[in-house]
Amino acid sequence: MTVTSEATSHWKGSLTEGSGTVALNSSGLGTFDINWKARSEGSTSVTTPEELIAAAHASCFSMAFSHALAENGTPPQSVDTTASVTFKPGTGITGSHLNVNAVIPGLSQEDFERIAADAKTNCPVSQALAGIEITLEATLA
Repeated sequence: MTVTSEATSHWKGSLTEGSGTVALNSSGLGTFDINWKARSEGSTSVTTPEELIAAAHASCFSMAFSHALAENGTPPQSVDTTASVTFKPGTGITGSHLNVNAVIPGLSQEDFERIAADAKTNCPVSQALAGIEITLEATLA
């Protein structure tokens, strides 16, 4: 089965003076504001394309890692992942850093690192982001 997910964006004005919104069509959460200033300077109240990519990368990695751990016979109690996606104006998206903390009883540090690295490489969002550097910092609790 193939699943297609959608988001919708509306923009008014020029890149630097304009603004817009983005809606995640499945969430029912309404719209999120977007603008160039937030994208190029950062913001705590306006989202960016990079924040949305970070959300996709963190959730995809957590799912892939959890699946691989279960296949290994060591399902996780919890996996907490933060993805930090870097944007440089004039260059574009330059990287994504995954920071994961997981509680996995009975798993050795060596197996933890191996399975986390494999999930980093093989989660579908990592594969879609293959043109940028993806780094991983993983902590086994």
